[in-house]
Amino acid sequence: MMRLLLTLLFIFSTVSIVTAQRKSELIAEIDNLKSELDSVKTELFTAKKIEKASVVKAEALETQVNELQDANATLLTNLNNFAKVSNKNSDIANSAMASLQAKEGQLKAMKDAIAKNDSTAIVVLTNAKQTLGENAKIAVSNGTVIISSGLSSLFGSDTESTLTDEGKAWIEKIAAILNVNPDINLTIEGLSMTGDLDLPGKQASTIASLLQKDFAIAPERLTSLGRDGNLKEGISFKLHPSYHAFYLMVKEKMKNSK
Repeated sequence: MMRLLLTLLFIFSTVSIVTAQRKSELIAEIDNLKSELDSVKTELFTAKKIEKASVVKAEALETQVNELQDANATLLTNLNNFAKVSNKNSDIANSAMASLQAKEGQLKAMKDAIAKNDSTAIVVLTNAKQTLGENAKIAVSNGTVIISSGLSSLFGSDTESTLTDEGKAWIEKIAAILNVNPDINLTIEGLSMTGDLDLPGKQASTIASLLQKDFAIAPERLTSLGRDGNLKEGISFKLHPSYHAFYLMVKEKMKNSK
C-alpha cells in the first residue's frame, strides 16, 4: 500500500514538474511571439509611414512632371511663335532689302542717264562755242545749252518775221551744231516783252522752217513757240536731248537695274 502511495506521489510530482516546466515554456513562447508581433507591428508602421511618404513624394514628383510638361509645351509654343515671327520679319527684311536694292539700282540708272546728258551738254557747249565764237551768248541750265540772239541780227528789226542774209548765215551755224550732235533736239523760243506771242511765235516758226528746208534738219527734232520773255525779247535756241528718248533711256536703264 505504501509503495502504491509512493508511486502515485512520484507520478504526481513528475507530472507537476513537467506541467510547470511546460507552462514556463509556453509563457516564454508567448512572450517571444508578443515580441515578434510588436516587432512586426513596428515594421508595418514604419513600412506604412514610408509608403505614405513615398506616395506623397510620388504625387509631388507627378505634379512637377506635369508642370514641366506644361512649361515645355508653352516653351515650344513660344518658340514656334518666335520662329514664325522671326521668319516673317526675315521675309519682310529680305523684301525691304530687295526693294531698297531695286530703288538704289533705279536711282543709279537715273544718275547715269543724267550724267550722260550732262556730258552731252558739255560736248554741245564746246561745239557751240567753236562754231559761233567766244562772243556768242551761250549758257547751260539743267543739261540744256541755251543760245540767245537779238531780233535785229536775225530779222533786221523786232517787228519783222523774215530772216536777213546775215540771219540765215547765223542759222546755218545752228544747223551745223545739230548735224554734229544728231541726238540733240532744238527748241526755238520767240520771246516777247509785250505779251503779244503771235509775232515771236511766227519768228520762231520761220527759223524752224529754214532749218528743215535749207539744212535738212528733221522736223521731229525741232520745236518752235512764242512765250513771254519777262521783259526780254529775242530768240532763244535751246539745245537738249530728245525728252522722249531720254525718258525711254532712263526707263530702260531702270528696267535693267531691277
